[in-house]
Amino acid sequence: MNGEKHAKNNPEQNPEPWLVRPESIRGICYGSVAVLVIVVLLETVVPIKGYFTIDNWHGFGAVFGFLSCLIMVLVAKGLGLLLKRPQDYYLDIPAEQEQEKEKEQEEKVDV
Repeated sequence: MNGEKHAKNNPEQNPEPWLVRPESIRGICYGSVAVLVIVVLLETVVPIKGYFTIDNWHGFGAVFGFLSCLIMVLVAKGLGLLLKRPQDYYLDIPAEQEQEKEKEQEEKVDV
């Protein structure tokens, strides 16, 4: 029994965490799609009373949620492009300027 526990925790046999393995990701996607399909199919059995006419449409919640998520992703991508900074943005610029001044002064002294 100790050997089985040791084999499960051995990183050499299972180097990747379960959440990053392709088969786990595929299973999570299939499971999520199955849950969403079941929820949309349950709308045929369970009556939903919406406040507006569009709320009463079959599958409105799923479509609305998907479109909302899509819009959020697109806005986030746009903000990322807008707020992106160069890779050397956080370098200490005054220290670099001081070094350049020191080099210029050393060159003047050498001449």
